[in-house]
This record gives sequence, structure tokens and C-alpha cells, in this order.
Amino acid sequence: MSRTPPPKATLMASADDVEAQFYEALQQGDLARLMAVWGDDDEVVCVHPGGARVVGAAAIRASFEAIFAHGGVPAVPEQVRRLQSLGVAVHHLVERVRVPARQGEAESEAFVLATNVYTHTAQGWRLVAHHASPGRAEPPPSVQEWPSTLH
Repeated sequence: MSRTPPPKATLMASADDVEAQFYEALQQGDLARLMAVWGDDDEVVCVHPGGARVVGAAAIRASFEAIFAHGGVPAVPEQVRRLQSLGVAVHHLVERVRVPARQGEAESEAFVLATNVYTHTAQGWRLVAHHASPGRAEPPPSVQEWPSTLH
């Protein structure tokens, strides 16, 4: 039986392209496609909800491999806010995650606050950091609902 080689990283024209690929791969449980969006730097970092800091592509791959052993993660990005300057983009957003029904319970949703950091490289835009908070049962208020001054 021949093995299909993993997809090569494609030139991604924007941080939005990378983000779309990341969430599609996450939803489908496609490890090769998910890892193709990450940068090559040894200091790439991922923090899963409630988890420890995972540094480096090999460690990130292993963490997602363990997660994908149970299937993809049905996370949909919402309320995306973007900051971009000179080859760096930061997206902060809400991930709406469908939580499958457990015995005797109905399917539910969880809401995770996430930050994704992208850099522009010779190979196009790449993800260099993904940080996600623990999930909560209620959606956070939209950005427009918060006062402009918090302190």
C-alpha cells in the first residue's frame, strides 16, 4: 500500500488564509494540513484550553495527534478582531465549539477565547502562536458590548 505524502505548505497570501486553513484542518482532524500552516521557527507555541505551553513543531504535532485520536475539533471562529503591522498579524477571536452529547445529556456548545499570531515569511504567512482559554458555557459579549475603558 502506498502512502500519500503530506501536503506541502502552500504560499498563503494573508493571515486570514492561514486562519481559514487552520480551522478547516482542526475541524477535519487533518494533522498534515494543520501542521502545514505552522512556521518553521523552533519557538512556535501552542497553548490548548487549560493546558501547558507546547513549544516547537514536533511537540505541537504530538499534541494535536493526541487530540485528533478522538476526531476533529468542531471549532468555528467568530468575532475575529485583527491587528496587523509590518509582517506580523494578531487575531483575537471566539471559538464556538460543538460539544458532542454524552450519555443522558444533549449536545451543547462551549466558547473559547483564542489568540492567533502570524508572521510573514519567504513561504508566505505562517502561524507562530495559538493560545486558547478554557471553554465556557455562555458566549462572551461581543466586543461592541464592552466599554472602551476597562480601568
